[in-house]
Amino acid sequence: MKSKLLAVLLVISLFILPIISGCNEEVALEKVRLIEVTHSVFYAPQYVALEKGFFEEEGLDVELTNGKGADKCMTALLSDQADIGFMGPEATVYVANTDKDDYAINFAQLTQKDGSFLVGREKDDDFTFDKLKGKTVIGGRKGGMPEMTLEYVLKSNGLELGKDVNVRTDIQFAAMAGAFLGGEGDYVTLFEPVASELEKEGKGHIVASIGEEGGYIPFTTYSATKEYMKENPETIQKFTNAIYKGMIWVNENSSEDVAEALKGQFPDTDKDVLISLVERYRDQDTWKPDLVLSQDGLEHMMDIMELAGELEERADYEKIVNTEFAEKAMEK
Repeated sequence: MKSKLLAVLLVISLFILPIISGCNEEVALEKVRLIEVTHSVFYAPQYVALEKGFFEEEGLDVELTNGKGADKCMTALLSDQADIGFMGPEATVYVANTDKDDYAINFAQLTQKDGSFLVGREKDDDFTFDKLKGKTVIGGRKGGMPEMTLEYVLKSNGLELGKDVNVRTDIQFAAMAGAFLGGEGDYVTLFEPVASELEKEGKGHIVASIGEEGGYIPFTTYSATKEYMKENPETIQKFTNAIYKGMIWVNENSSEDVAEALKGQFPDTDKDVLISLVERYRDQDTWKPDLVLSQDGLEHMMDIMELAGELEERADYEKIVNTEFAEKAMEK
């Protein structure tokens, strides 16, 4: 009788033990390679999603790298060195107007304003753009969205490029702050936290927000190649869900709490500086909780590209924008 009982218990254990051990095993996360145009507080919702575990909640392990420029991000995306690219949608317009079969498609918008600030060598609380006459501004890479938005702002303020003001486009994005510190240019456009760090060190002073001057622009979006999106729609959806969670969290929490969440991404930036940066970007309505890249938004961006002389042919909205993932994420 005892032997029969032991046999039954042994059989039961053979079925139950694998189930119990399986429950203790961690579910494997899917790795997603994300490349960003630069590392800036401007992209706070993305970092909140990383720091608060929103990607893990969706079953994703996001590997983040800094591409240091939209051109480099797009190159990485098209050469399969990254799965998802985070950059200005102008890069997808350029690619769409080539003969490439596997072009990039935008599926979610994060920021709706330019994130750069005009930094001068002297403090100027009464700055007006006419003070740039006869001056040189380090503006960034020719054809890049920060440079084109700067040109749009300058022209909107009645300045003629090359005549009233000299805008330099020969310095790589990542080298702009260093060039300014080295004595080049009278002004430079910089993202945060670099602009505020220069100001804190007394090596530069923020005189204007290009974002406030430029108005609504779909400045940075997430994109993936047509092929990757076709083969991994669930991954794209999970990624978009996590970004939206980050967007909502930033909008529902205080600047102090957002700054605390960002500390892991910007360990060398003082918390009080992070708080001021979050408030600065919040005040200019950077993070509207709407991930949909609208047709009007894309058309406005292409207007700016044409004004800069960088666009020969407008891209088809239906070709380079997919809104279904953003719409579905916002339904939750």
